[in-house]
Amino acid sequence: MKMSMVLAFVKWRLFMKITCLKLYQIPPRWLFLKIETDDGISGWGEPLLEGKAATVAALIKEEYAHLLVGRNPFAIEDIWQTLYRGFFYRGGGEAMSALSGVDQALWDIKGKALGVPAYELLGGLCRDKLKIYSWIGGDRPSDAVEMAEQCYETGCRAVKMNATEELHYIDSYEKIDAVVKRVAAIRDALGYKMDIAVDFHGRVHKPMSKVLADALTPFRLMFIEEPVLCENMEAFSEIARYTPTPIATGERLFTRWQFKNLLNLGAVDIVQPDLSHAGGLSECKKIAAMAEAYDVAVAPHCPMGPIALAACVQLDACTPNAVIQEQSLGIHYNKEADLLDYIKNREVFSYAQGFIDIPKGPGLGVEVDEERVKDAAEIAHDWKNPIWRNYDGTIAEW
Repeated sequence: MKMSMVLAFVKWRLFMKITCLKLYQIPPRWLFLKIETDDGISGWGEPLLEGKAATVAALIKEEYAHLLVGRNPFAIEDIWQTLYRGFFYRGGGEAMSALSGVDQALWDIKGKALGVPAYELLGGLCRDKLKIYSWIGGDRPSDAVEMAEQCYETGCRAVKMNATEELHYIDSYEKIDAVVKRVAAIRDALGYKMDIAVDFHGRVHKPMSKVLADALTPFRLMFIEEPVLCENMEAFSEIARYTPTPIATGERLFTRWQFKNLLNLGAVDIVQPDLSHAGGLSECKKIAAMAEAYDVAVAPHCPMGPIALAACVQLDACTPNAVIQEQSLGIHYNKEADLLDYIKNREVFSYAQGFIDIPKGPGLGVEVDEERVKDAAEIAHDWKNPIWRNYDGTIAEW
């Protein structure tokens, strides 16, 4: 290392300070965080909990900011521990999402300061390219085949679709048959050129989840996702007895301690921590290492914006058991904005034959277009998920 680089590192390590936190709530449902330093280097994070963006923003401003301003941003682990353990009541979706965005931004700063991608600071590359998948169809899809074919034409080789509409604890086989028909239509149209995953979305209760998992077995799916909610994780072992299809879950788990309980069950094949919910790069790297010890794969959850996706790619690049990455280019609720609208280096997320190249830029690897972000923040958003009810008027899982 050149002496100038050594001196610069010593300077940053000893003297750089966080000066300011800025939050931008932008369409379609995103929240961006910019952390500025007195050295002129800034980092970006995406501290989003979908449907609760305003709550997370308030938490960062009112509860975390005073613990961050004046701190050296290089002290990522100590800052993480402070924001997590520094409160008697800890964890939960809102607090962990706020912490996640801060952590992402700190890795962005450190990578930029040292002129290397974040993955170089987390162990270095362990792969040349990364498999990705796209989401197709809506909650009530009628055009799954068309969307799958469009994905194939754009270079995607794996898709995920929602399984069902609302389902009661015990419900109609007609709804089960409708799922089977949609999956069969994609398989008939594209054969095994396209991998298919089916997301139960936690909206299927255990009795019907067993039925649906069994019915989908002949289609050799890439995985079924969230067959029941993780709050009912003891049911995963029973559902696994009804299907050989890999089971994936984890988007609504928020710490390594929750994933520890899931992994101890031995019934899940793929964990899906969300880097904007589960503690950022720092925590999700630990979760991935835990999963590896259980011979379980990782596929980070990310129906988010460009900063969250960039953080996921940094993790995937240095994680040997990461098998595929969700990404939201063109996802259905992005009608107001595409994630590429807010970054300058749009080519960083281009893909072909089902793979994305590993970015080489410093930090998280994306150059945020702050002027576009500021303009979009004037529109803001108040995205909320819909409230569904079953046929008898009871609340249904969305």
